[in-house]
Amino acid sequence: MLVTLEGLDGSGKTTVWESLQDRFSDAVFTREPTDDSWYGDAVYRSIEDDDADPLAELFLYTADHAAHLSRVIEPALERGDLVISDRYSDSRFAYQGATLAAADGHALDDPLEYVVDIHRPFSIDPGLTIYLDLDSETAAERAGTTNKFERAAYLESVRENYERLIERDPDRFVRVDATQSPDAVLEDVTDALTAAVESFE
Repeated sequence: MLVTLEGLDGSGKTTVWESLQDRFSDAVFTREPTDDSWYGDAVYRSIEDDDADPLAELFLYTADHAAHLSRVIEPALERGDLVISDRYSDSRFAYQGATLAAADGHALDDPLEYVVDIHRPFSIDPGLTIYLDLDSETAAERAGTTNKFERAAYLESVRENYERLIERDPDRFVRVDATQSPDAVLEDVTDALTAAVESFE
């Protein structure tokens, strides 16, 4: 079973992912962008480049995703393992969709759908996606951005994309209130994950 953790920057997603490793020690824990391949290295380099073309960046992310599927996720699922990923394709849909929407020079009618369509022929849908829900201003403050107003506006666009994804596939998503204490968030996530694993078995 493939389980993914999603949310805005600052939602506590990575902290939850790290904490789950003690509770689900037999699971395969992974993340996107990957941090152990040249594909992931290329993505991180593009993130650091303020002048990176958003469409080129999207395809770097997509290449990293394809390699991640073939190297890690597909073999683990074939073995019958539980796979828990810190970010996955929904992050790409939400974030790169927002980036393309704000970019000059790329006339796309619906950037989010464009990104989804690129992934549809080869990607694997998660069995469960846990979405750590947080408002954009709090997310920007937690992430420590230097210009929280610009960052908050961008994150609000990302959040709207996540809402579109949840609306189209409500049975896959479980929403967790990320304004709660870290312990409460972790408990809600653990409950959702445990219930999903038990029903899957």
